[in-house]
Amino acid sequence: MPSIEGEVTMQAFLKGTSVSTKPPLKDRVAATAGSSGENKKAKPVPWVEKYRPKCVDEVAFQEEVVAVLKKSLEGADLPNLLFYGPPGTGKTSTILAAARELFGPELFRLRVLELNASDERGIQVVREKVKNFAQLTVSGSRSDGKPCPPFKIVILDEADSMTSAAQAALRRTMEKESKTTRFCLICNYVSRIIEPLTSRCSKFRFKPLSDKIQQQRLLDIADKEHVKISNEGIAYLVKVSEGDLRKAITFLQSATRLTGGKEITEKVITDIAGVIPAETIDGLFAACQSGSFDKLEGVVKNLIDEGHAATQLVNQLHDVVVENDNLSDKQKSIITEKLAEVDKCLADGADEHLQLISLCATVMQQLTQNC
Repeated sequence: MPSIEGEVTMQAFLKGTSVSTKPPLKDRVAATAGSSGENKKAKPVPWVEKYRPKCVDEVAFQEEVVAVLKKSLEGADLPNLLFYGPPGTGKTSTILAAARELFGPELFRLRVLELNASDERGIQVVREKVKNFAQLTVSGSRSDGKPCPPFKIVILDEADSMTSAAQAALRRTMEKESKTTRFCLICNYVSRIIEPLTSRCSKFRFKPLSDKIQQQRLLDIADKEHVKISNEGIAYLVKVSEGDLRKAITFLQSATRLTGGKEITEKVITDIAGVIPAETIDGLFAACQSGSFDKLEGVVKNLIDEGHAATQLVNQLHDVVVENDNLSDKQKSIITEKLAEVDKCLADGADEHLQLISLCATVMQQLTQNC
């Protein structure tokens, strides 16, 4: 015979109402306290952020910049800075690490204004937001008793994407607020920053990271994350990332997720990085040497059907042509000029298939004229 409690539950279910089966409040509070503690332990973070330098000493391969920032950390004044160089070389990481050391974790949020290309940075923002932040005065002490510089830092990341008018509006602000504010402009192309701004800043070029430094960092991360990868795999990872450590770390994390604990091989890295395999490039050259246009068109069609990017082929083909000893200097110059034309057309949105056919036809013409 069913119990009364069972009947009540069944009737509530049929009516669509829920019956409260919650434990007492005291038990619920204890349970949430325990679960929140467990949740705090495992918080998945991209490796790029996880291993971002926390202090200036951890910044790799940029000795001049580190030396200047160390002096300012010791108490000397900090000039307005302009960091430029290829992506993934540590420009943003360096200034953020320096700011954290200068101000400490508490004052960091109050003393640093970071504006990225994703933020609105037109002339109006420079006149209002940046100007208002720069005019605030600050004290020279920290809660932990350490000395703290009496100025704030405005970081303008990807400053080369700012309009000339917005850059021009910064000039007077940089001079007027020099007592309370330091500016750090970060860009990839220093030629896109107007001359009056570059003359007001100390310029530092961030070099592409050397293969040795990159290998060292990647092996260190692989060791900490228990990733199985050979020295050859690390060397290939460095080669495909082209001096961009951020790209290399991202590829390493993606490859780790893809293999699921197995050893990472060159093939896995090739697939993840979108690199065209050497055999495919050799096959394309063989088709060009054959002198048969039908064969060439078939190879190009297969290349596009496999999902390879035309811009990637242009980059890799350039390296192969330059290193090819069977071609004369004149032939190399004609092919590289065509590579430049195709690259420009692809950037303007031209059809990939037609551009590759045109490029390979030029390569075929140069390879077969000796025969």
